Amino acid sequence: MFVGMYDRTASSAKPGTRGVWMGTSLGRWFCMLLSSCLYTSSCHLPKKLPFPNKLGTAVTGSEFYHQAAAYGWHARDSFAVDAFRRGWTPDFLKRFAPVRSQWTDTTGRAWKAVFFVSKDYFMVGTNSNHARVPLTPMAGQKVADQIDCFLPTRRLVDLIYAQSRVRLEPIPMYAFRDSTVTMMQHDLIIEGQRQGRRGLVSGIKKDVVLCSQQALKGRSHRVAIYGWHRKDAKPIQPLYTGHVDWYADYSHGIRFVWKRVKVNGRWLDYTALMRHPHLRGLLTDEQGEMMLRYGP
Repeated sequence: MFVGMYDRTASSAKPGTRGVWMGTSLGRWFCMLLSSCLYTSSCHLPKKLPFPNKLGTAVTGSEFYHQAAAYGWHARDSFAVDAFRRGWTPDFLKRFAPVRSQWTDTTGRAWKAVFFVSKDYFMVGTNSNHARVPLTPMAGQKVADQIDCFLPTRRLVDLIYAQSRVRLEPIPMYAFRDSTVTMMQHDLIIEGQRQGRRGLVSGIKKDVVLCSQQALKGRSHRVAIYGWHRKDAKPIQPLYTGHVDWYADYSHGIRFVWKRVKVNGRWLDYTALMRHPHLRGLLTDEQGEMMLRYGP
């Protein structure tokens, strides 16, 4: 179909020209887009993820934070997960973006993979009034499980930043870091930076990530965090596992990655990549056994 469309356009061009269509910036843009789409086989997530249908009148992002202002971590987690299960999330959070990874294994074979990731971090609310809500890894895993997703690795966080359309500068805050009020204030700051721009967003949070058992250093009930890249692409937060798993502060974010990954044209589960000696480099830059999820 694409060949025929080009031939018809080219045949109508004047002699000595490259063709009206191909010689324009629009033509070059279309070729780049086509190449990208052929690489991913689809520019969009190939299936609809099982996000819950909306029940009743959704709480807005502002209402969530006003109601949760005095909550501790457990009550805030419960409120956020319940809101998600009632379908109280903005529609754009359900539209995932492709992120590409390339890797050459120890035998010299080249591999290409396409991951699909949420364009922003977990949030509660409506299309017009929504707010990012930091979660503990246990709550984040519950949401991820329901929509057939997993949490990213350090390598994926770097790839997401490199391929993001909207890169924002991190804004650290220092007082009452784990309070709900600080989380709300930080989200308002991010929205001021974003200025309505849409697309794959990064630079605004430290990601809750999957990591190696080596990074956990034999400790249990820990949360691994990484990222918060500056404009020079260097993360403020190196991979860190010093916090207990019930800790979450304003800087933490939960991003989702669909569990199915396209590798050299074949769909695989992310756990197969993580365990494969030649493919794991597409997903992680760590050595040794990797955790596959938080909790049992």
